[in-house]
Formats: sequence, structure tokens, C-alpha cells
Amino acid sequence: MLKELSIKNFAIIDELTVSFEEGLTVLTGETGAGKSIIIDAVHLLCGGRGSQEFIRHGAKKAELEGLFIISNPKHGVFKKMTDVGIDIEEESIILRRDINDSGKSVCRVNGKLVTIGILREIGASLIDIHGQHESQELMDEKAHIHLLDQFSGEKLKVVKDAYQELFAKYKKWKKELATLTENEQQIAHKIDLYTFQVDEIEDANLVVGEEEQLQEEKRKLQNFHKVFDKMSNAYEAILGESKGLDYIGTAMVELQDISDVDKNMSELSEQVSSAFYILQDAAHQLKNELDEMEYDTNQLQYVEDRLAVIQTLKRKYGQSIEDILAYKQQITKNLEQLVNRDEQIQKTAEKIAQIEKDLELEANDLTDKRKIASKQLSEAIMEQLQELYMEKATFSVMFHEHQNTSYNENGMDDLSFYISTNVGEPLKALTKIASGGELSRMMLALKSIFSKHQGITSIIFDEVDTGVSGRVAQAIAEKIAGIATNSQVLCISHLPQVAAMADQHLMIKKEVTGNRTFTVLEEVIDDKRAEELSRMMSGAEITSTTLKHSKELLKLAKERKKIVRKL
Repeated sequence: MLKELSIKNFAIIDELTVSFEEGLTVLTGETGAGKSIIIDAVHLLCGGRGSQEFIRHGAKKAELEGLFIISNPKHGVFKKMTDVGIDIEEESIILRRDINDSGKSVCRVNGKLVTIGILREIGASLIDIHGQHESQELMDEKAHIHLLDQFSGEKLKVVKDAYQELFAKYKKWKKELATLTENEQQIAHKIDLYTFQVDEIEDANLVVGEEEQLQEEKRKLQNFHKVFDKMSNAYEAILGESKGLDYIGTAMVELQDISDVDKNMSELSEQVSSAFYILQDAAHQLKNELDEMEYDTNQLQYVEDRLAVIQTLKRKYGQSIEDILAYKQQITKNLEQLVNRDEQIQKTAEKIAQIEKDLELEANDLTDKRKIASKQLSEAIMEQLQELYMEKATFSVMFHEHQNTSYNENGMDDLSFYISTNVGEPLKALTKIASGGELSRMMLALKSIFSKHQGITSIIFDEVDTGVSGRVAQAIAEKIAGIATNSQVLCISHLPQVAAMADQHLMIKKEVTGNRTFTVLEEVIDDKRAEELSRMMSGAEITSTTLKHSKELLKLAKERKKIVRKL
């Protein structure tokens, strides 16, 4: 449910925060007081089209924020939020939208910046707005099949889930077949390309770890003279005449001569002797290395050429030799499929044909269950229409027959809702019936059925009671109160019958302060309710008669609401 709505610098609203309750909330007020502005704010908050014209004169931006409390952990909105990486905090969802004077919007869901598209998708899961000339889902023929499926319940859902799992495989194999049956010229081009690439990689004879070894060898070759000179100097310093080893040898002999006299000198003598022989071995190793060293300019050129080949292949096929070899393995497989594509095409086509047989069975099962559900839905809608004094109306779910209908995610059915409001008149598409009182009642009948199945948290009715009065007005009031049993309902109304059924009654009015107009909203409770209903009945003047009627209407509404919601 929509728990709290905050509006700032929007149209004639300076700053307003309102809390909503469960059940039915009715907003009343004189024409032009700003009732529809509240609905406009909710519409924009849920991703509706906005512009800088909504910003209050003199302000830089309009700010809208709504707090929704979702108690059902399986509500579809949570999956949508998870899919786009939005954190979920317990049962709370906060939508925020700022509209700047440039006309651009900044949208957030639970503090995370989102696109207007994501805001609209999440908002559509929470709020359904229906006005005199607007109804989002029910007036969209493409949505009718989903509404029927929701009404059908778990039995159809099981069949539909099985069908959609099979349909996903079907799409995968169809895509595979499309790839295999591409234009012959494109196939030939791919074969030539893959063949060239495989040959180029194979000719290189790449070895994992080779590039690192070549880099090390290149570094040594480029520094050959420096290394040779340093090694020669080291050898000369150790083993040259009157150099390091001669002096250490003298020290060793001297210490050996006194080692039997002084025990401390014996340990030092051994350490010096060890150092002498270690240096002697090192000098011999240096000599061997120097004798074997030979500068080969051709080898450096070979190493550089080899590294250039590897670098070229890396630019084309991967970041490392491992990546290049993996790419070769993949295109070799692709090449084999293309070369042997006739066999692959046949196998894939056979696979698709088998899946199509299974799809046909599942799709027919879906159709059968939908046709059964459509009769049940028609009966339920007709019952609702009778309660709204449209006894002569006829409702039907029309299944459209098309030749060469292809499979889609919903099966093979193409259907829409049809209605006739008068005896002798043919059924017409719901989306094309006349507006006004009949359309309002039709939509209320549909809402009464689908509000139990759609999972929408809040439903908003914006003056859907226009053009009705008397017993029809009372029936509409009771129907709206009944819808509020399953969903929170916010309703702007001019009918005292509707306002009397409210669980929460809010009154909107305009005030002028300092040459500026402000919208004020206050909750109507206790005796004030009778006064407001009286105003709605008679206009600005409240009389004892209208007050009496208002009190009787409130008493009647209390009893009728118990009956409606018990049903």
C-alpha cells in the first residue's frame, strides 16, 4: 500500500505530506481545489510523462516521494528490484522523482538512481490509475490474455510454466537453425575466414609460457656486452694476479699456522678456508660462463621476430597465448559445424519438429483451460455488471482465429475482451466502447474481479463516478468499497455515496496567502464528515435537511460496507 506521499513545489502545492490508510481513502473538495493534482503527482512518481510545467512558479524543481509498504514477500515488485540491483529494506519501497526546471528528471528507488523506464516498470507493479478516459492494463488488448491467465489460477499456471519452459528451448533451436541457414555467401565468407584464422594460429606453433621465455632471452641479448664486461671484471677481481683470491689464500695459510696454538684461531681458520674454496669455485664457474658466451645478432633478431608474431596474434585473437589457443579451439568447432552444416541443419530441423509437436499439445491444453476460464470470467463479470445496474450488458472473451499463427510465449491464443451494453447491439472490443457512466461501471466490474488477481498494491480512481446518480451511484460506491477489500483504493469523487463508504476521508481545498495560492489537505473525521457530505449534496450551503441526509447516508454506508466486505 501507499503509506505516505510527500509533494513539494508541484503545481499549486507548496509542500504537502499525507499519510494513507488501508482500505478506501476518498479525496473530496470543490472543483479546482487540486484533487487531480494529487493523482498527477502519484502518476509522475510512478514513471508518468513529466515536464517543467509541473514545477511551482518560482521554484527550481518539483520533488515527489512515496513510501510503499509491501507485506507480501512474493510480490512481483521484489524480483524486478532484485533484477536491477536495488536493495530491499524489509517491507519498504521508497520511490522518489525530482523534476528540474530543465524538464529532466532524477529518479530513485530506495535511494538508488534508476532510469525513468525502471521507475515506470516498478511503479506499474504498485499503482494502477484509472480515470474517466484512462485505464492502463484493462484498456490494453495485449494485456487481456495475462489478466485471463491470472484469473484462471494455479491449474493454468502449471500448464503455462511447462509450455514456456518448452518454448524457451524452441526459441534456442530456432535461433540455431537460423544461424546454420544463413545466406550461402555469408557461410562461404565465414568458412574462408575461420580457415585462415586456424591456419594462421597453427603456423605460429605457439607454446604456453613461450612469450615469457622469449622476453627473458631478449633482455639478456640486449644486455650482452654489459653482462660480459661485468662478469670479466668479477673474475679478474677474484682470480687475477695479486687480487682477491691471492690475499685470502695468504690469510688462510697464516691462520692455519697458528690454529694449533690458539683454539679461537682454529674456527677463524676454517671460516677463511671455506671462503677461499667457495670463491675459487665461483671463479671457475665465471670462467666457464665467459668461455661459453657468444654474441649472436641473428638470435636477437629471431627472438624479436617471434615476439612480433605473438603480439600480432594477441591483437587479433586474445590477451595471451592461452586465449589465442582457446579461440582457435572454438573457431575450429565453428568451422566443423559450417563445413558439415547440411547434417547439422537436418538434425536441428528434426529437433525443432519434435519440440513443435510437444508445443502443440501444451498450447492446445492452454487454449482449452483458457476457454473454460473465459466462461467463468464472463459469468463473474456479468454478475458484477448486474450489481451495477447493467443487466442488459453482455461480456465475452473473444478468441480470434488466425491462419498460420505462430507460437509465442503465451501459446497460440489471440484474445481480447468484448462487451455489449444494450440489447440487440453487437459485441464490441472493450477498448472501443463509449466513455462515460457505462465505461466507468464496466471498469469497476473488471476491477472488482481482477484486483484479487493482479497483485497491484494500490488502485486509484480519478472521478470514475462522473455521469451517474441515484441507485447507480450507490452501487458504484459499494463496488469501490468492495475492491478496497483486496487492495488499497484511493478515490477522487464528487458523489456523497462514495465518500460515505470511505475508511479515510481527506478534503482538499485552496487557500490564498500573500498573493500566492496554496493547496491544503486535511482529514475529515467525526461530525465534519456529515458536513462535507452535506456540502457535496447541496453545494456551498449546508442545511439541516442535508445534514440529516448525510448522517443517514453515513449510517447506511457503515452497514453496507460490512455486507460488501463480508462478501
